[in-house]
Amino acid sequence: MTFNFAKNAGRILGYAGAVLTLSATTALADWPEKAVTLVVPWSAGGGTDATARAVAEGLEARFGQPFNVVNRTGGGGLVGHTAIVQGKPDGYTLGVITIESAMYALQGLPGVTPEDFTYIGRFNADPIAVNVRADAPYDDVQGLVEAVKSDPSALAASGANRGGLSHLAWVGLLSAVDIDPAQINWVASDGSAPALQQLASGAIEVVSTSPAEARALVEAGEAKTLALISGERSSLYPDLPTTDESFGIEWSPLPFRGLAGPKDMPADVTEKVSIALKEITEDPEFLEMMSSRGFSVAYQDAATFSQTVHTAGSSLGVAMKAAGLGQ
Repeated sequence: MTFNFAKNAGRILGYAGAVLTLSATTALADWPEKAVTLVVPWSAGGGTDATARAVAEGLEARFGQPFNVVNRTGGGGLVGHTAIVQGKPDGYTLGVITIESAMYALQGLPGVTPEDFTYIGRFNADPIAVNVRADAPYDDVQGLVEAVKSDPSALAASGANRGGLSHLAWVGLLSAVDIDPAQINWVASDGSAPALQQLASGAIEVVSTSPAEARALVEAGEAKTLALISGERSSLYPDLPTTDESFGIEWSPLPFRGLAGPKDMPADVTEKVSIALKEITEDPEFLEMMSSRGFSVAYQDAATFSQTVHTAGSSLGVAMKAAGLGQ
């Protein structure tokens, strides 16, 4: 029998199209078929790293593939955030992004803008706190600020890079109480973990970071947390005063941690991870772990998280200009 290609071309192309469609659908439906890289832009041992690893465990349990945490530090988180946005948008490169992702463009630093991500969801949001050594001669944040006011360059502070949220939270507080930020002594670091090590060694006097990240030093009797740089008290730390109430100001920068990937990730993969992240934030074991470490759980879906990131940078504009960093 002679096969008439011309006569059957439409049928053949129809079959081929169906096969291709089925293959593409199957490929997406099978995600993840291999290990996923989860980039963390901050150092191992810090709060972002700790919470990222807990989320990674939850994702592994739900998808049956490894979610390998990779710390890519440097440039005040810019190196790691850049690694996320430059990843292939196939769902195999994800990352934990922080509020700094919304600040680089405002500082004139190229490579990362809020438009460069596919947003998956937020899982944490905690205020910055003012932490000092346990033997520091300050019983409250007012005493510390008075010491800074008398000699702004004498007390070295850290928490992250110059221009990062820890820096801007401290700068914004001092600006609000009429201390010139240009005079303060800020020691840049790759995150809270190395900054807290410097505090414990006596190399610096102040670390602005979340109370959860300082908790181990506080419980070890090596540090004390004086106040939250916030407008309202935390249910996790109800005894900690806020700087708003201590000084009669309004300055409340709120950092966040959330999952994102490179721009233009497949919508179905994004939806899968977003649903999984919501499940993780409702998991009793995850809630217990976060609470025991002093971290809040504050879930936002992809759309809400995107809005949070896009609006976060503008609230820090005044502090950035005060620090000489705004464009």
